[in-house]
Amino acid sequence: MKYKASDYIAEFIGAQKISHVFEVAGGMITHILDSLHKRGQVNIISVHHEQAGAFAADAFGRITGKPGVALATSGPGATNLLTGIAGCYFDSCPAIFITGQVNTHEQKGMKAIRQLGFQETDIVSMALPITKWAVQVERAEDLPSLLEQAYKISVSGRPGPVLIDIPMNIQRVQIECPPPVELFRERGLDTTKLENIDVLVNAIATAKRPLILAGGGVNAARARASFLEFVALCQMPVVTSLLGLDLMPYDHPLRVGFIGSYGNRWANIAFAESDLLLVLGSRLDIRQTGADTQAFAANKTIIHVDCDIGEINNRIPGCIPMVTDLQVFFDLFFAKTKANLLSKFSCDDWIAYILKLKAQWPDLNELKDVQGINPNVFIHALSQSSQVAVGYSVDVGSHQMWSAQSLEILKSQLFVTSAGMGAMGYALPAAMGFSFACQKQPVVVIVGDGCLQMNIQELQTIVRNQLPIKIIVLNNQSLGMIRQFQDSYFDSRYQSTYWGYSAPNFEAVAQAYGITAKTISQDNEIHDAMHWLWADPKQPALLQVMIEPSLHVYPKIAFGRPITDMEPFVKPLEMEGT
Repeated sequence: MKYKASDYIAEFIGAQKISHVFEVAGGMITHILDSLHKRGQVNIISVHHEQAGAFAADAFGRITGKPGVALATSGPGATNLLTGIAGCYFDSCPAIFITGQVNTHEQKGMKAIRQLGFQETDIVSMALPITKWAVQVERAEDLPSLLEQAYKISVSGRPGPVLIDIPMNIQRVQIECPPPVELFRERGLDTTKLENIDVLVNAIATAKRPLILAGGGVNAARARASFLEFVALCQMPVVTSLLGLDLMPYDHPLRVGFIGSYGNRWANIAFAESDLLLVLGSRLDIRQTGADTQAFAANKTIIHVDCDIGEINNRIPGCIPMVTDLQVFFDLFFAKTKANLLSKFSCDDWIAYILKLKAQWPDLNELKDVQGINPNVFIHALSQSSQVAVGYSVDVGSHQMWSAQSLEILKSQLFVTSAGMGAMGYALPAAMGFSFACQKQPVVVIVGDGCLQMNIQELQTIVRNQLPIKIIVLNNQSLGMIRQFQDSYFDSRYQSTYWGYSAPNFEAVAQAYGITAKTISQDNEIHDAMHWLWADPKQPALLQVMIEPSLHVYPKIAFGRPITDMEPFVKPLEMEGT
């Protein structure tokens, strides 16, 4: 068949059953936008900043398992995507970013000049370090194979972003090729040694204090159901990383809690005291283990399952490696052990000890003498009132950690946040991609005042598309996490976090966009505010929750000490490096 190249792009996206693309219009993508519009089967979502489009595509990819797609024009449009591209790369989110480029005859090539065509920018070179693959299309006839290659690279192995840069003159060339077909994820070849399955089974059977650390890799492998089956068979308690928060429902009897720099205190203690640690799709980075890696690894066997061999024995040496896709791992494990598994494993005393720790160190007691609203108390109340939501989109900062500590996530709910990149401004546009991926079901945004101001313009996108997004602004009138850092290391000099910083009345701002809004500041207002928030689940709403500016996030790992040594009871030995 003959296609205009841009028509083929539209046909390809539609053939993959990718229902939405996110974009800001620009001259170098007008052919693609027109082709998508004429085809009419892919929803074009126009956002107000390319970074927001990238964040929306990120969340769309996390939820659906298909690559999220974002488009941008050359120059500033393309460079505005970069933060979102990096977020997809670090958090293993499948995405295809398509950028328009100036005509090939307007490109500088090897000329010793900075730029020839207007807005000409070498986005491929910029994106290479933060993508699995980035390429500029040089010949129109190569476009079908490059798109197919981009899709397969994005979803295979450890998922991530790819970028295709397409000069405008190539977009309008006629090409002859077969119609595009739907592509599917190819699981990587298994490199797990079968004897390591036996090692794992024996380790579980003999361990007194076994523990699973479940990370974002389980979701990236689309292996959540198999993970829950694995836990049920092994009867091992589970801690999660930030990106693994939604892998187990809050009330699951084997769920321990969230670990890391700001993890639940009881979960960190169990994490440190375990004698067998099975790591499933998590990186064991410094924010999980603390800086003292020798103390963390002492007296425990660590078995690390990951599709990325570079992540195993990276910071923590001596781990037993199992390099494989996690779904392949679960299939192998079930095939080899399922028949006689239930009679082998029991760690009732260990589970009882963890429950005792949880009762001793509840998250609701970490913040003392709070004036006004205790954020941990509020997050619990929000969770209990938000069971109709398909999940939570959470931004970066103090509110992110309070959410991770205290959200009561249901089995049917999902959780997205910017973890590796830690990009402020993520949650609002990500919630749009989340909601679109779930047929416009309600999503709860939890965001701080600083983060909301970074992509506040997308309130208009929410209104225009009638998205049922419930926005919770935990407003502490400061950049709270960095202000806490300044308390710890800079003698409470609050430059640029409290001094020289301000935020608007978000209730008034939301109302200006046409979103119903409300503000609360006292704990006795929470109950009625939850009824107000969900009075109409199909409509957007914004609840501004005023938080005492001086509140810290506790517990917090005391940097340089073992993971069990947490502020405010002990002080760090040195300044944090990350």
